[in-house]
Amino acid sequence: MSLTKRDKAIIADLKRFSVMDRDSIAEIHFAGLKNPTYSANNVLLRLLRDGHIQRSTAFSPYVYFGEESKIKKNSQKIGHFLAILEVYKEMRKLGPLEVFRVEPKYGSKGGVEPDIFCRFRSTPFFVEVQNSIYSQKQMADKMDRYIDLYNSDILADPKPHVLILAEQRYALDDTYPFKLFQAQSFTEFMKSLKKVPSVPVDSGIQIRIG
Repeated sequence: MSLTKRDKAIIADLKRFSVMDRDSIAEIHFAGLKNPTYSANNVLLRLLRDGHIQRSTAFSPYVYFGEESKIKKNSQKIGHFLAILEVYKEMRKLGPLEVFRVEPKYGSKGGVEPDIFCRFRSTPFFVEVQNSIYSQKQMADKMDRYIDLYNSDILADPKPHVLILAEQRYALDDTYPFKLFQAQSFTEFMKSLKKVPSVPVDSGIQIRIG
């Protein structure tokens, strides 16, 4: 059976996010149907049977991978990728999301590798999704790598803001060549912006609320 447009979109998203749970696939690709979960199950079983995707039953709901994925089916990194996926689902509900890239690499080995680069409401962001707790030194070292990146000629203008999504707030009070935000979730970040009419961007672009 040839792949449908939706089949190809699911496979592309599995490659982009590395791993997706069944419910997220149903939400993203089967919204508007009478029973998204049932429909998603049927399509995923067919794609699995035909060898286009892989599956792990170690999670509930099950999680799925692309055909060529090398991720171990019980890898601890699965939780991290699913957290990135949750951010994507939040953002697409809150406003225009023009770009969403997972773990892009910038510069040489050991340089900056944000969890997300996105363009939300025409404003670029690097997003760090912190499932695990970093020490203050680890986070400071990460910010130093961002400083090096921003002081290089790698990034095009306008340069992204940096947003840290974590349960805890880090003491990052230095002056940076970028705007730094911290919040427990992207939804909480957007709520915090409602305290002011807009968040200015150095380039003149603004995230507008409402």
